[in-house]
Amino acid sequence: MKGLRLLALLEGISLILLLFIAMPLKYGFNWPLGVEVIGMAHGLLFIAYVLALALVGLPAKWSLKVLAICFVAAFVPFGTFYVDGKFLKPRTN
Repeated sequence: MKGLRLLALLEGISLILLLFIAMPLKYGFNWPLGVEVIGMAHGLLFIAYVLALALVGLPAKWSLKVLAICFVAAFVPFGTFYVDGKFLKPRTN
């Protein structure tokens, strides 16, 4: 579960960097290198997050609804941070 939490954090950060730093630099200042580098990193982290989600969620018998929420959150800025707090963070009672 710690690995999935780390991937969710890194994937979320990479999406934010891509959307709010690299893309404006590419289209506002004609500097495409940021999108090339951050885009590649984000793509790899996205794939790793989805695989980890399947490797953790399926054996744990998470509902299809939870798996879908966790998957869709990867497309929304700050979405994986929500997933971490709602589904991945260990609960203390």
